[in-house]
Amino acid sequence: MNTADFLNIACAIVPERDAVIFEDRRTTYSQLSERVNRLANALSERGVTRGDRVAIFQVNCPEYMEAYFATAKTGAMFVPLNFRVKPAELEFQLGHARPKVILVGQRYIPMVREVLENLALPANCIALDGPHSGMDEYEEVLAAASDEEVMAEVTDDDISILMFTAGTTGRPKAVPLKFNALSSYALENVEPADPDREESNLLVVPLYHVAGIQAMIAAVYGGRTLLMMRQFDVDQWMDMAQKYQASRAMLVPTMLKRVVDHPDFASFDLSHLKVISYGAAPMPFEVIKKAIALFPGVSFINAFGQTETASTIAMLGPEDHVLEGTEEERERKLNRLTSSIGKPLPDVEVAIADEQGNLLESPLPGEIWVRGGRVMSGYWGDEEKTKQAITPEGWLRTGDMGWIDEDGYIFLAGRADDMIIRGGENISPQEVENALCSHPLIDEAAVIGVPHPDWGQEARAVLVMKDGAEFGEEEIAQFLRGKLASYKIPAAFVVVDSMPHNSVGKLLKRELRRLYGD
Repeated sequence: MNTADFLNIACAIVPERDAVIFEDRRTTYSQLSERVNRLANALSERGVTRGDRVAIFQVNCPEYMEAYFATAKTGAMFVPLNFRVKPAELEFQLGHARPKVILVGQRYIPMVREVLENLALPANCIALDGPHSGMDEYEEVLAAASDEEVMAEVTDDDISILMFTAGTTGRPKAVPLKFNALSSYALENVEPADPDREESNLLVVPLYHVAGIQAMIAAVYGGRTLLMMRQFDVDQWMDMAQKYQASRAMLVPTMLKRVVDHPDFASFDLSHLKVISYGAAPMPFEVIKKAIALFPGVSFINAFGQTETASTIAMLGPEDHVLEGTEEERERKLNRLTSSIGKPLPDVEVAIADEQGNLLESPLPGEIWVRGGRVMSGYWGDEEKTKQAITPEGWLRTGDMGWIDEDGYIFLAGRADDMIIRGGENISPQEVENALCSHPLIDEAAVIGVPHPDWGQEARAVLVMKDGAEFGEEEIAQFLRGKLASYKIPAAFVVVDSMPHNSVGKLLKRELRRLYGD
């Protein structure tokens, strides 16, 4: 199913409802549909057809939505680019995707022009933020185009989006996401548009990330109003949630932490929030515990997935965040909140494999493998990396380590390349990080492996202390002795002012290893 059909359906059911609110600018579903048709016709006039690529290089904005659905209507592939990349990274991505049209934000035009000249790539550029010398201007392009309905013939297996991975390790890979992979998730997990049900979704996750794209598609299919922010700002987030009575929000852990730690939290009326989903990075237990207390009645959802799986494959649902029941039940739920990502969704298979690729019986630890219709079939233009990631049986090697308990819950133990091996004993960085973050004076913790002449590797902890807290190595080590086996306790601690994260909150451990891994 073409995801552009979602827009047509919502427009037919709730045409006058706001589809998107952005910096007090409102666009109804009927207005959005007209603008999408105009852009689709304009793209077609510029030679864009099924299988071509249309790229966008800009922060979150309504034009991002218009560009995605217009590209889908032409049958072409949408290529959202990370606006934080440097010229060399952009050159690789544009050279790999070779888009026919690029929509560009004003501040990024000089970089795009320089890269296109280096590549000798004859892409048609459209300026998004107003007139620019030598480029078509977005609003003028729409005004000159027809608003007639456009809908190319596509199959479920045609590629809707070519999305580059976040690139936490090495050069980013291009992940082709099929129309079926994107539409099936919404069809299975979202109620369709209903004139008697109004919901608003506060979106701050960048739209070059698969979580942002899926939130956008889900909102349109559900006939929701998308409250869109250019980028996350905690004060603006609080203001928008209150002003527009947001009912849903998605945050990465670092964002949620800033919300619940906001000094004026109690002065905002956030009572309309009904669902808060989080993911993209491990959630410190103390943060989610505090959020549950501050948002009574809110349904929390931990959504776990990857770009390669078209977003969510496993979920820790609202019932898992209700810390009630017997002492044994509470202990089980606390354990899940600490390190579980929940149960697999019905349309995916999850297995655990050892280093030789043998599937293991639960609850033995190993690498998490995933298979299903939403999983990519391979990386764009890279057979070697595809062979490394996809088994002949169609399993995706996620690179995440973990195990599955007797109740079917998946538990994470960190990335495969993060695992520390000390004297033949495996140390899960995430287990040690969870223990460290439960200390009342530690704000954030990361654990990396460093070379050791006798043990092969030792664990080293990098810490951010809470404001005003003093670091005491022996006191923290003693605290850990009550929680971890002795060989798991870090041999050294480094205190820093802040941690390096990418745009969606993932900790950049390669940067920590570069700085503190000797």
